[in-house]
Amino acid sequence: MNVKMVPKRSDYISWDEYFMGVSILSAQRSKDPSTQVGACIVSPDNKILSMGYNGFPNGVSDDEFPWAREGDELDTKYPYVTHSELNAILNYRGGSLDGTKLYVSLFPCNECAKAIIQAGIRTVVYADDKYDGTPANTAAKRLFNAAGVRYYKYQRSGKKIVIEL
Repeated sequence: MNVKMVPKRSDYISWDEYFMGVSILSAQRSKDPSTQVGACIVSPDNKILSMGYNGFPNGVSDDEFPWAREGDELDTKYPYVTHSELNAILNYRGGSLDGTKLYVSLFPCNECAKAIIQAGIRTVVYADDKYDGTPANTAAKRLFNAAGVRYYKYQRSGKKIVIEL
């Protein structure tokens, strides 16, 4: 029997492209008018364990709470919105997240950094670090460094994928 070998395609996306793409797609679920963030937690053997995006907690109406960025603190979104990273951690129902990797479209704040460390996530891959140098950002990096959590910026490949929904 003579079997003709056909080579596999070579233009498939990498694991980093795939998981960051899932994070960016998850961010599209956010109803936040100014900042949409998505996160994806992945096992050491490249299985998606959980996803999340920034929004209000379950059961809290996003029509009855504020989305403002400025004003009296209780009239802004900040005391109410759950960040994508924490949502991804809380959405996981499978047990331990020890040794996992988190892909996130925006570098985590210090509060999310604490949750990431406590959950056992060992690597954070982020797409954007627009708050670099702010106190929350600096504190997050200090926490990651102290806890041995590796973090690195996702290197965009420039590939474009169009999804028709």
